[in-house]
Formats: sequence, structure tokens, C-alpha cells
Amino acid sequence: MASSSSSSSMTSLKLNAVPISNPNDTTAKKGETVDLGNGSDVVFIQRLIPSDQSWKWFHYLDKHIPWTRPTIRVFGKSFLQPRDTCYVATPGLTELSYSGYQPHAYSWDDYPPLKDILDAVHKALPGSSFNSLLLNRYKGGNDYVGWHADDEKLYGPTPEIASLSLGCDRDFILKKKPSKKPRDGSDEPASKRLKKSSGHDDQHTFRLKHGSLLVMRGYTQRDWIHSVPKRAKAEATRINLTFRRVF
Repeated sequence: MASSSSSSSMTSLKLNAVPISNPNDTTAKKGETVDLGNGSDVVFIQRLIPSDQSWKWFHYLDKHIPWTRPTIRVFGKSFLQPRDTCYVATPGLTELSYSGYQPHAYSWDDYPPLKDILDAVHKALPGSSFNSLLLNRYKGGNDYVGWHADDEKLYGPTPEIASLSLGCDRDFILKKKPSKKPRDGSDEPASKRLKKSSGHDDQHTFRLKHGSLLVMRGYTQRDWIHSVPKRAKAEATRINLTFRRVF
């Protein structure tokens, strides 16, 4: 069950059952859709992959993926990305580039289990057709990803982004983007308005557990930002596989 910033906020959310059509996974549970409004929603499946299979994939990825921790640029400053990463994509796609970093694109054939994982995600999300994968490895509570939106043009205006989690539980937070101009006509920076935003419907927190799948759809990347913040008690490793479609 997806958790929000308060119990009162959940009463305002529209929850619908989402069937998981994976005949090989009898333990897969139904997902729930959180309607964010204005054409945005999130599907959250607490246990898509059985625990034993999830651990097999976790240990394979942890050992065999060519993890790197690149230097990126944010707001004109260079620093080491606070998590390990690797990029996999179908040959011939537009090259990925973010924060001044352009990762090498490995092939699905380089790491065959990734094709099995992709197949499981496709079965869970009928009609989806992902052709790229960004893997992230969080080696402890100090590894994180800051506030951002996956709104690059190569993903189109309404990208479907599916995030599979393996290993340590971590919090995933969605926060509504602040308006570019305040309604009261003041010149207060957007960053300050974001911090001051306290409406329950403007923020939602999901506890991403081992084997869970979270899917952002519609205009979520246009209207919302998300993060995986630092957590002192998250001492173990988490591997996150984020499936996307590049156009």
C-alpha cells in the first residue's frame, strides 16, 4: 500500500486495482493507482517479483554490472554522483545525457538476466514497450538522488517510467513542482516556495521494498519532481532498475 505524507491525504486519492498479468508469478499482488490529478498518476505494486527471484537478480547485478560513479555538473558545479550507475539500451537510440554526463550504452545481450527482468516488467504492464534501462546502486544511506524530473525530450511528453527495486528498502518521495510565478505576484524564488509548500496533496511518499515496482505515467514528469533522500538507517545496498522508452 502506498503511503502518503499523512493519513488524511490518502482519503483524497483515487485508488484503483491494477491486474498483474504475469502467469509465471503466482505471488505477484495487485497494484494500486494514485491519481495525482491533471493527467498524472503513479502505479505502485508492492511485490511484483518473489523474494527468492529478486535476490538472485540482485546478487547477479551487484556482481556483474560494470558500475561507475561519474562526475556530474549541477548548477555549474562538479561533484561525484552520490550513487553508482550503468546504462543499457537498444542499439540506435538517441544517446542519453544528463547533468553534463553521457553514459556508455551497454546492450541487453551483454547481461542476459536483464532481458528476463524486462520481460517480467512488460508482462506486468500490458502495452508497455521499454527500450532503455538506467540502473542505480545505492550502497548505503548516504547514497541518494536529489529532486529532479525525468523530463528529457527523448522520453516524449508523457513518458511511462517503471522503477523496480531490489535489496534495501528506501523512501521514494514525489513533490508537486512549484508554479513558475507565485499567485500573489511576489518575486520569491521557486526553491523557497517549494520548501514552504505544505499541502498534503502536494507530496506523497512510497516505501520501495525488495521486489516492488513503481510506475510514473502521464504528465508526472511535467508537473512533479521526485527523490530518494539520504536515510541514516538504510545501511544495506539497494539496486534500482528504471525502465524507459526512448523515441
